[in-house]
Amino acid sequence: MPEGNHTTVSEFILLGFTNDWLTQMVLFTVFLVIYVVTLQGNLGMIALIHLDTQLHTSMYFFLSNLSFSDLCYSTVVVPKTLANFLDKKKAISFTGCAAQFYFYAVFATVECLLLAAMAYDRYMAICNPLLYHIVMSQKVCIQLVVVSYLVGCINGMIHTTTIFSLPFCASNVIDHFFCDVPLILKLSCTNTLINQVLLFVISSLIGLCSFFIILISYIYILSAILRICSNEGRRKAFSTCTSHLMAVSLFYTTILFIYLRPSSSYSEGQDQVAAVFYTVVIPMVNPLIYSLRNKEVKDALRRIIQKKGSSMGT
Repeated sequence: MPEGNHTTVSEFILLGFTNDWLTQMVLFTVFLVIYVVTLQGNLGMIALIHLDTQLHTSMYFFLSNLSFSDLCYSTVVVPKTLANFLDKKKAISFTGCAAQFYFYAVFATVECLLLAAMAYDRYMAICNPLLYHIVMSQKVCIQLVVVSYLVGCINGMIHTTTIFSLPFCASNVIDHFFCDVPLILKLSCTNTLINQVLLFVISSLIGLCSFFIILISYIYILSAILRICSNEGRRKAFSTCTSHLMAVSLFYTTILFIYLRPSSSYSEGQDQVAAVFYTVVIPMVNPLIYSLRNKEVKDALRRIIQKKGSSMGT
């Protein structure tokens, strides 16, 4: 329904990647396989940490929450993308788009803050081992996770209410595979400078603060590792950090590329590739990194399998 020079938008059209039917079927298959692996990997990691008592530490408490966040993060985007591969119209309701963006913002923020909490946990374990169990108590770990979700919910609510209360023009076509901020703002009939500044400031505050916590933690960790006399001691100390460092590198490289740069350098092709990486690939890769690169996780999996095998034998 027209309202002055504006049009009330009831739905958005997500163009996705291509209109070629064969290419869409190939992409559907690839995305489906990745999503199934993501579900299995993250649910498996959560179950393993829950079942093995030796993994009931602060490090793995954060990791189980990171797996849950990855699972939700992927589920916010991928199922609708899969449905759109099979749908000619590729529509998402205005409310559905707002909900997708809200939960995407929530879990992106949670992931960011959890990675920072995990870096601080590694700092305490390596640099202050005598105080580790006092500082990183169960109560503190729960509080850090609760704060991460609280900040995520507030961040998502701020952006969702300010962006989706804007008036939108006649065009409702989003040249992307999910409801992402820059392209939604492009459809507004009004000046979105305040929204862009708000997005940049809050994203910078959360992203850069988390990044600097990670960076400072690892500067101290590296300094502590270099003071260890034996090569074996250095290797063991650093091995507890490699999985986390890989996860941090993957996440921050793409997130900083997308959001902490001038809008004038926005490229739809590049950003779609980056968006696939951090919404689809990273949630699948994270549990693989932590299972393949972490000796304690592999030992826990071996114990669970042996326990299962012995119980079946009896």
